[in-house]
Amino acid sequence: MSYDFEVSDIIPASCEEIFRAWMSSDAHTLMTGAEAEIDPRVGGEFTAWDGYISGTTVKLEPFSRIVQSWRTSEFEESDQDSQIEVTLTPTDGGTLLTIRHISVPDGHRGYENGGWLENYFEPMRRYFA
Repeated sequence: MSYDFEVSDIIPASCEEIFRAWMSSDAHTLMTGAEAEIDPRVGGEFTAWDGYISGTTVKLEPFSRIVQSWRTSEFEESDQDSQIEVTLTPTDGGTLLTIRHISVPDGHRGYENGGWLENYFEPMRRYFA
């Protein structure tokens, strides 16, 4: 069984800055504080958080939307890949970053309950401050 959830936060940067950083190996690494390798094209594979996360970029809408298949090293081999949809919306103070995470295996509630906040939103606010 799997579940879906959505989290969001305002990041003090433009949609373009966030999009470019998300899709860049060097900037993603600096932004999160953990090694990332990203092939920045549709169909390109990526790893993040020192190989803990891996996947493939499914769709790119420059400066507004990124869709990626997503799994961690903690997923069971029998678990299907989950998917993230990152949407970037201009707002006062920067960009409203929304992550819709779908098909997350049950038992992996930590991504919703602080994982995205601690491992992405908080480091991104510091990186772009």
